[in-house]
Amino acid sequence: MNYLAHIYLSGENDLITIGNFIADGIKGKDYKKYPDEIQIGILLHRHIDTFTDSHKIVRKSTKRLHAKYSHYSGIIVDMLYDHFLAKNWENYSNILLTEYAETFYDSLEINYQLLPLRIQKLMPYMKSDNWLVSYASIEGISKALEGMNRRTKNKSQMNEAVNELEEFYSDFEIEFTCFFDELLLFSKHKLKELNTLFYTK
Repeated sequence: MNYLAHIYLSGENDLITIGNFIADGIKGKDYKKYPDEIQIGILLHRHIDTFTDSHKIVRKSTKRLHAKYSHYSGIIVDMLYDHFLAKNWENYSNILLTEYAETFYDSLEINYQLLPLRIQKLMPYMKSDNWLVSYASIEGISKALEGMNRRTKNKSQMNEAVNELEEFYSDFEIEFTCFFDELLLFSKHKLKELNTLFYTK
């Protein structure tokens, strides 16, 4: 899953959310350098990724893209699923996405010193372009895919995946909805499990 989903699946604890958000840049046992709540977020992120990557519905989505985008297909599907989460946000939260995103950006500011350098550098762009809200439109997700393509020095051609999104829009949306219902249950269970593990030491 991409940024919005990982943030949303963290629950209401700001530090767990930040841990989940920064997790991709934290390798191996380096997570143990952080406060407990951030550690929980990092571990939750890893469990979510494992669940997602092995899920048959997600594999169905990635298979549609694999011939053209090869090993980048999973990254693209993560981005597309964030689009559907943002687009259908009112089905998952009573808080407006604009307000939710602003609260998250504020939390990053408050906890700035805890963020890895890469995230500190990324943060101003994320906030100024309001990435989390922009995912709701095809134009916004297209811009995000263009950014990802630039990071691969145009090798991935991920910027072209908006064509597959538009062509198979209903298929991707149905797959996201079915998968995300399962992921929600999994994440709630795993978060409860991690909290129990950390706070009954």
